[in-house]
Amino acid sequence: MKDLTSVHDYLLSPGDVGDWEGEEELVADKINAVFHAVWQQLPEDSPLAVIDELMHSVWNELRGGYVLLEADEDELVDWALAYVDQRLEEGVDPDDPAEDDEEE
Repeated sequence: MKDLTSVHDYLLSPGDVGDWEGEEELVADKINAVFHAVWQQLPEDSPLAVIDELMHSVWNELRGGYVLLEADEDELVDWALAYVDQRLEEGVDPDDPAEDDEEE
């Protein structure tokens, strides 16, 4: 199913990331590097809803703090790959309302 979408559907521009006190370009570059790494790791047969949930949840986990500014790209990628692996092992259910509550 991965072939029905593209990593480019998830990439963010500096204008998309919100206010990072002048560091929007750095944040966009780092999150996009993370998205590329996650994309490579996703199984080819992943349903589109699962891909969408995982990509959005990575951003939701990272956007709320300064970790995108403080951590280097390799640390962020390592974290994201471990996070996605864990979510896949647990079984991502994009229709589970409990997961939506966790994002708020």
